[in-house]
Amino acid sequence: MEPQAPASARAHAEPAAPSHWIGRFAGLVPQGGAVLDLAAGGGRHAKLFLERGHPVVAVDRDIGELGRLSHPALTVLQADLEAAPWPLGGRQFAGVVVTHYLHRPLLPLLVEAVAEGGALLYETFADGNAEFGRPRNPDFLLRPGELLEAVRGRLWVVAYEHGRFERPRPAVIQRIAAVGDPSPRLIRAIDPAPQNA
Repeated sequence: MEPQAPASARAHAEPAAPSHWIGRFAGLVPQGGAVLDLAAGGGRHAKLFLERGHPVVAVDRDIGELGRLSHPALTVLQADLEAAPWPLGGRQFAGVVVTHYLHRPLLPLLVEAVAEGGALLYETFADGNAEFGRPRNPDFLLRPGELLEAVRGRLWVVAYEHGRFERPRPAVIQRIAAVGDPSPRLIRAIDPAPQNA
């Protein structure tokens, strides 16, 4: 069985800049609302949302890389998301952000963690990625439409993609931006410049 790299190892391999997908849809998170950065790695998305004025809860099994971030609105929580109980109880967030991480049993909990009017921004590897490298194990690859199914009946889908992307390296990616309400604020919140990343 191919192990998934711990979030801290993934952080070293990822660029320091936030994902273009997360940056593009960050405006969907209501101003000043708390953000959950799950499997936060080096904290690139925690930093993005702190800079946007959000309090952030950054969760990871290895919090060593998160120690570089110092901010009064940052809470760092060390938790084994796969071997221990869900560490956040019924807490909800204005934004739930996940990149390059998949543990299927958490999908319903992540959707439940989106507060009314909040947003789920999720991006990770998908079926077909084995052609380009790791991860190859189907346990760590989203099936076609899996994120759509996870939010069905719970959140409104603003954007969804599943396909091959060339940047930052060739990979098959699935990603979604979904919200707890379809209000007109959504149109104003989205960065109009899509990125192929």
